[in-house]
Amino acid sequence: MNEVPNSATMPAAPLPDALAGPVPSDPTARAAPLRTTQSPGDTSEAVAARAAMVARLEESGALGPGPVREALLALPRQILMPQAYVRRSAPDETPPCWDLLDFSRPADRAELLERLHSGDSVAIQHDGEPVLGRVPGPRRGGEITAMSSTMSLTADLLQQLDLRPGQRVLDVGTGAGVTAAAACFVSGDKGVVTLDIDPHVTAAARERLSALGYRPATVTGDGTTGRAAGGPYDRIFVSFAVRHVPQALVEQLAPGGRALMTLGTSSPSWPGLAVIERRRGGSVEGRVRAVEFGHRGGAGFDRLFLSAAFRAEITTADGWTQRSMLAPPPDTARGLWLALDHLYPGLVRHFGAEDLTIGAPACRSWMRVRAVVHRRWDVTTSGPRDIWAEIQDVAGRWRAAGAPDVFRLHFDADGGQRSTSPNGTLTWQLSPSETGDAR
Repeated sequence: MNEVPNSATMPAAPLPDALAGPVPSDPTARAAPLRTTQSPGDTSEAVAARAAMVARLEESGALGPGPVREALLALPRQILMPQAYVRRSAPDETPPCWDLLDFSRPADRAELLERLHSGDSVAIQHDGEPVLGRVPGPRRGGEITAMSSTMSLTADLLQQLDLRPGQRVLDVGTGAGVTAAAACFVSGDKGVVTLDIDPHVTAAARERLSALGYRPATVTGDGTTGRAAGGPYDRIFVSFAVRHVPQALVEQLAPGGRALMTLGTSSPSWPGLAVIERRRGGSVEGRVRAVEFGHRGGAGFDRLFLSAAFRAEITTADGWTQRSMLAPPPDTARGLWLALDHLYPGLVRHFGAEDLTIGAPACRSWMRVRAVVHRRWDVTTSGPRDIWAEIQDVAGRWRAAGAPDVFRLHFDADGGQRSTSPNGTLTWQLSPSETGDAR
């Protein structure tokens, strides 16, 4: 599972009553075996670390009472991730340097436990390597190719998924197996399928889930095609971003079922959470909520980024400066930023900058906005794109649409997909391309 590493945790929001989950498909399904505080292979230090992690999630508002909390307290993360990488080089240092820590090595145990329970994402695979049978120690260069998502993101989405005993669950993007383990814990492993494109990730997850007493169907394949053989599913969880909702996953959703996935472009800055529901009568309804935090794109998903050199340029270089009486949109206007990302694609926010700073890596355009006096801002721009004008265009249209943060998701008969504001005045097409469709 991969997450967009921007800002803070996506705030929890209850689903409408009309989107309530289905009655469990098989209330007699085998219960999950692991419900004790300490399980075989566990340690008192790991139990204490899990309890502290859960307490922090509760304090932040990312986790409430219920089966997800029980699962996070019970599931030993060091069994799902007995090895993990920590970066030993600075974020922009090249080549990057990593250390693979191993729980079986006493010298690594304390640091690994801290990493696994910090709440941050956990790197579990380097350069597509086999995950089982690795020799711990340093690695140089390359990139991390699989990780376990931040716990605040995982906990919040699992709660919104509304897992129940006996449900059939499709976990798309196995990663370290955390989501699959939680689904097995709550729903029983009989109806759980976890799917990943990487056979090394799949093999490791199968072995480690088995060590917990769980034997879900652990399958290697393209997550966007799902796995019809195990469906239809009451719940579908996709742990990587998609540009449009895969039709195969919609078709594999059972009546009364729910699917969750991050919907976005190649920019990591302004994700949306897609919630797709199949009604009891068979019709499909969807919505996209602008959120602060989401998953990264999966295999084949090109990701935009601001290089260290470009970040330095857009925060210090001279450009054309104008004085504006228009305030920059606040971060909390998430629906506006989501619309901007789709209507004017190719932009990336520099969240580490003191002022609102956005760049377009493809054409080297950039913009920064700085408050100077009461209700006055200096807007500095450079490059062929006028990013400030693009923002103000979307801001006006967004306000005219009622300033929504939730958009309807339409599935057209010809296979097209559209997001529209509740009043229908602000809309954009969703497609695998990055061309955008400003309307």
